[in-house]
Amino acid sequence: MRDQQTQTWQMLEQILRSVLGPHQQITPQTPLLGAIPEFDSSSIMTILTLLEDQFDIVFDDAELSAELFSSTASLYQFLLEKLN
Repeated sequence: MRDQQTQTWQMLEQILRSVLGPHQQITPQTPLLGAIPEFDSSSIMTILTLLEDQFDIVFDDAELSAELFSSTASLYQFLLEKLN
């Protein structure tokens, strides 16, 4: 189980870097919405699309909220719940 969580984190981190730029420091505590200028509605849609493609999941609009995108930790936790 731990391996799957590590792989999930690494993939999320890779996706965030691909969208926000390789210079962006990404840690579990990294604030996102309102903290990173590049993290806007367009980047959110790109991130969600990449996550759906990578993990073969579908996000329902009703599941999405601003709190989900407050930090990498909240996005990661949501992704783990979605995968289980």
